[in-house]
Amino acid sequence: MLPEIRGVLSADEIRQTADHIAEWQLGSGMIPWFPGGHADPWNHVEAAMALVVGGRRSEAEAAYQWLVDSQRPDGSWHQYYLEHEVEQDKLDANVIAYVATGVWHHYLHFRDLGYLETMWSVVEDAIDFVLDLQQPRGEILWARHPDGTPWPFALLTGSSSIAHSLRCAVAIAEELRHERPDWELSVAQLAHAIRHERDNAFSPKHRWAMDWYYPVLSGVISGEAGRAHLAERFNTFNLGDEGIRCVSDRPWVTTAETCECAIAHLGVGDYATAIRLFSAAQKLREPDGRYITGMVHSELTMFPPGERSTYSAAAVLLAAEAIEGSSPASKLFADHEFLSPIIDIDPVDSGVTNPTRPDRG
Repeated sequence: MLPEIRGVLSADEIRQTADHIAEWQLGSGMIPWFPGGHADPWNHVEAAMALVVGGRRSEAEAAYQWLVDSQRPDGSWHQYYLEHEVEQDKLDANVIAYVATGVWHHYLHFRDLGYLETMWSVVEDAIDFVLDLQQPRGEILWARHPDGTPWPFALLTGSSSIAHSLRCAVAIAEELRHERPDWELSVAQLAHAIRHERDNAFSPKHRWAMDWYYPVLSGVISGEAGRAHLAERFNTFNLGDEGIRCVSDRPWVTTAETCECAIAHLGVGDYATAIRLFSAAQKLREPDGRYITGMVHSELTMFPPGERSTYSAAAVLLAAEAIEGSSPASKLFADHEFLSPIIDIDPVDSGVTNPTRPDRG
């Protein structure tokens, strides 16, 4: 049963958008941003989840198979891929961790335990690679160079997304009866850094909307604190009835940021703002069901010029699933009590440092 947001987006329109994501999927299973463009594993996973929302299970599983086929022996993926080659060889922690979110979303829909078991080693290797970048304060460094050298700073948006991916990984481990208490402790450390050390632990990216709403979207800051956090800068990033601008000092409204921000508001119980933002995103829908990546106001020119992207379409379908609320995975991003709770610790006062993960030989 496909979601439908009455008066905003019909089930047939959701199917149409999913069909267009599938149309741009390559034979290898890779889902590029647009034909001839590159793919990154984070947006690739988001598109795979959207394919499930749109009723295309086989195409989604082909997308996950591409991840299986392209995973490096150390559990990572490169940042950007073209059809037949690596375009950017950096190993981005957030990009790598997101496979756990996609695999758990897939399992919630189909309850295929055999498929979950098949994907376990992919998830486990990816998460262990990511957690090797965690610092004693809790933050996770942005990336490694292919030679293993880590980048020297962490990003708030990426670490927030990783926190959600880690909670999904913990859910997978629990479902398969694997004990990974080190992952739970790592989530707790990371959440503490996001909640209490944002100004010190992360490279400042205050211009970017994602740095504002992602700690709430990820469920690290929730409830009344989440509502206050979103309210604090809403007027900075909201551009009237047009949606959410991607940066605070430019009138660039994007489909993805608008839909993600809608989910963030949904997660703190603000349905009215969520549906208003989701409705605004439909102004960037084209008659064929594709979504414009962004629009510059008041010129009403596309930015980037001429670009419609699979990740923008995917953000719409995931927001629709969350808002409509009836699918088995609809709470994954919108109900922060749906996953296991985050352990509340103070790693400084308690003397806790990043735990040693078991040697898996």
